[in-house]
Order: sequence, then structure tokens, then C-alpha cells
Amino acid sequence: MQSQSITYSFIVPVFNRPHEIQELLESLAQQTKKDFEVVVVEDGSHIKCEDVVKSFSDSMQISYYFKENSGPGDSRNYGMRLAKGNYFLILDSDCIMPADYLQQVDANLKSEFVDCFGGVDTAADSFTDVQKAINFAMTSVLTTGGIRGSSEKLGKFHPRSFNMGLSKAAFDSTGGFRKIYIGEDIDMSIRLWKAGFNSRLFSNAKAFHKRRVSWRQFKNQVHDFGSARPILNFWYPEYAKLTYFFPAAFLLGSVFAVLMAIIGIPIFIYLLLAYFFACFCLSTFQNKSIKVGLLSLVSVFFQFYGYGSGFIRSFWRLHIRKMKPEEVFPKQFVRKK
Repeated sequence: MQSQSITYSFIVPVFNRPHEIQELLESLAQQTKKDFEVVVVEDGSHIKCEDVVKSFSDSMQISYYFKENSGPGDSRNYGMRLAKGNYFLILDSDCIMPADYLQQVDANLKSEFVDCFGGVDTAADSFTDVQKAINFAMTSVLTTGGIRGSSEKLGKFHPRSFNMGLSKAAFDSTGGFRKIYIGEDIDMSIRLWKAGFNSRLFSNAKAFHKRRVSWRQFKNQVHDFGSARPILNFWYPEYAKLTYFFPAAFLLGSVFAVLMAIIGIPIFIYLLLAYFFACFCLSTFQNKSIKVGLLSLVSVFFQFYGYGSGFIRSFWRLHIRKMKPEEVFPKQFVRKK
């Protein structure tokens, strides 16, 4: 694809979140680069966002489509098939985009074209303290965000579907996302590599990602992430890395530390407490808030507990008991309404 011929389509699946799509569309209406379209795909929602989308019809080129519920990956495919552009910018509905987002993406692609890219996520000043704490857990160098980032810098970058770009050529070649609920973006990037396409991180293409707004939702989400990783390792063992086992090892190590403390060997619990103190200090410094620092201890705990327990359970059933992913984890393949 010639860089000067790139035309952009934002693809946004949404499920029962009209309040979120409102904020996202407001941010897209403020983009400094204006030549794009937005394709919103309502994934069988009970609470529709059609009226919200229509309210932006005078400020941008925007389309709204309603379909039966089939999950975010399939909804993205639906939107890409209907889009007019030849480069798709895939966003989650709980994102807010900086005004220069598309300008940064366009500059990166014109400098060095790539058929698939991933951007980064961060917290906006307007986020709640809980959202900032969750963002810390998901992005910090001290947590799985750092583990993931360090691992992927050694190889190819796995774009995440909350902030991801994909050329029409790559979409046509691979058929887009598979019908799995969690891990569909990682599965997609691996299939792209196998098809001969490259991916890259655009570190200046940022999204303000709100993620989940309650501890229970966050814990359930990271548990699903942990459950999905052994499935991906099962499908693509050549892309499995030792770092993917770290959250599970951290969880088991924490249990070991507590047991050792009970029998009078406290050194391991001291190391664990030192780690959490480091998380508190870094989050407090980054967010300029002691409260967010304290809440970050909760988010880091839920992250490691949720991801680690999901990973262990999934690994045991798939790799030890040799069960099939579709039978053991049906909710990973069918989106519940």
C-alpha cells in the first residue's frame, strides 16, 4: 500500500455502553486530522447507542449498524467488511482518544508502513482514583504490564484490540478475528505473522483506556485473561514464553511466603511486602496521590490473583489433563448476552 493512499476507518464495537461511546465520539470529533470515518457496531445490546451515534452525524462521517450478539471480535470483522477505508483503527468503547491520535498514527505509517500496529494506553486526569489504580496495575513496569512489555520487546509486538490498527490487505488475507471472547487480539497478531505480515508498537499513539470500573469486574476480566493465555499457548506453542508464567508463579510464591511466615521463616513475606511497598511508592509518585497509591495495592493484588488463578486452572486442564479448550472454557468462545 502506498502511504499517500491510506484512508482511515475507526471500527468500534459496543455492548450496552451508550455512555462510553458518547465520550469516545466526543474525542474523535476533536481529532486534528479530520479525514476519517467511524463505524459503530452494536453487538446485540439491550441498551442501544443509536441516538448517541446519530447526534454526531453533523460533525463526522459516521455509520451505525446493529447485529445479533456474537462477541467483540466478530463485531469488529462486521464493521471492517462494511468500512470504506483501507486502514482500520480498532478501538474499545471505553477509550477516549487524544486530539492528535490520528495525526500520530498517520505520521508513523507514512514514515514506515506496517500492516498492523498497536498503541499504548494511559490514564486521563479525569479518570476516577479506582480507574487510575487499575491503569497502574495494567501498565506499570512492576506488574504484568511490564512483564508483557519486556517480553514483547524481545520479539514481535502483540497489538491489543482496544487500540489497534490493521490494513485492509491484512484483514482480507486472514479473515479478521476468530470467534473467541478473550485473547482474540493476540490470536489475530500471531495469524498475521504466519501470513507474512508484520506488527509494530506505535508508542506515541495513545488511548485513555478506562477499563473496568469496579473491583469485581476487574478481577473477573484479568481472570479471563489468565484463562486465555494457556489456550493460546496450546494453539501456538512456538510463541509461548516463560514470562507468561510469571503471574501464576507470583501467586504460588505469595502462598508459599505466607506459609513460611506461619512456621517462623518471615524472609519471604518481607520480600513480598517490599514489592507491594515499591508499587505503592511508584503509583503515588506517578499519580501524585497517596490514595491512588493505596488503591493500586488493591488493583495489583486483584491482577495477580485473578490472572494467576485463571492461568493455573486453564493450564491444569489443557496441558495436564489434556482437555479441549472449547469443552473446558465455552465462555471463551461464545459471548454471553
